[in-house]
Amino acid sequence: MNPSRFFAGFYISFWIPTAVLTAALAIKLPSIVKLWKDPLLRAVGGLLVLACGVFVFAAPATIARTNRVTGVPNIAAPLVYSLITAFCGACLLLITAWRNGISDRSGVTRRATRWVVTAYASVIVALWVLFALADVPVERIRDLDTYYANTPFMREEIVLYLLAHTVAGLITSKLIWNWIRAGGLDVWLRGGLKFLGAGYVMNLLYDSAKFCAVVARWTGHDLDWLSTGLAPPVACLSAILIAVGFILPHTGQFLHRRVRTRLGHWHLRPLYRLMGTVTGGGRVPFRLRATPELRLTRRETFIRDALLHLSRFIDEDLRRRAYAAALGLGFGAGRAGALAHAVTVQDAIETRRRTRRDDTAVPLNTPDTENLLAEIDAVSRALRHPADIRAVREAAAASAQSVPDPTLSQPSR
Repeated sequence: MNPSRFFAGFYISFWIPTAVLTAALAIKLPSIVKLWKDPLLRAVGGLLVLACGVFVFAAPATIARTNRVTGVPNIAAPLVYSLITAFCGACLLLITAWRNGISDRSGVTRRATRWVVTAYASVIVALWVLFALADVPVERIRDLDTYYANTPFMREEIVLYLLAHTVAGLITSKLIWNWIRAGGLDVWLRGGLKFLGAGYVMNLLYDSAKFCAVVARWTGHDLDWLSTGLAPPVACLSAILIAVGFILPHTGQFLHRRVRTRLGHWHLRPLYRLMGTVTGGGRVPFRLRATPELRLTRRETFIRDALLHLSRFIDEDLRRRAYAAALGLGFGAGRAGALAHAVTVQDAIETRRRTRRDDTAVPLNTPDTENLLAEIDAVSRALRHPADIRAVREAAAASAQSVPDPTLSQPSR
């Protein structure tokens, strides 16, 4: 079977990684604009723009148009090679700065920056000089690397860009995997680095395929399918993995915070509705444009304010009995504390209602509500289980009845 025909079935359009990279850039753009002074975010944005540029100008249709507009056959080659080389250098700079920090006191980041900028800028200049010296009159859209593999100066240009790409891939892969092994990373950053590492490993596979095809031409063999059939889909897959690697830490952390915020807002609903009875049916005003974080903060504030108004009706003795009763029923310490608070809050609301109805003196309790205010999420979740609260209340009432009145046991004088 012809390998070229086999890999033709696995061809991935260059516009697919372009779309993925553009989506990654769109996701990162709000943070880049908002935190424009952050050099790392700007570097990520620039890197994604370069990656998009590589696949836009490497698309066969764009190559043909570039050659036609300029009137110079194959001038798209040094342009694409320069974009690839600039992308490689940007990757090295970003990973080094990301790993060591922009303000690295040891000077590693500054030295690496100078070395990478000097080396890869020199490579880009050399690519254009070699193209100017080469004689490449026949336009080749898909197989330029192998077609001109034995052409003076163009041969050196092809080898130079592949070497620059390979060196950058090797160094970047090593930096990434060393960073992963170092530990101390959150799950999203670790996942993003793994995708980046896999993407750069795929880049090395791309370089291997290209080198094998070129060397085969030098030795009189034909392995062009490695360059025209295998390398392009590998490059596309590599770009997709790299794009996912860059957006996963940001997007994952953002979604994690958003889900946690919405869950927190939902968890507080039972206690929020219960506190509405304390404030005469009052509610937090709804604002359509309010962020989830702001809505959660307002709900928490509303609940804590209502609990503070209710605090003088809280029976601390009941809370201790309810806690002991919950432990006796087999609940863990955290769950028992939440159930005990739920029992005392419900009792405080009933006491407040009776006080108003009977027009009696208001209790002058001064309980410590610090723990209650700190555990409103757990208390609210406990309110979703009325059967457990009822069991704890009944057990606490039974324990109160079983304790003798100490005044009855004192001898008369």
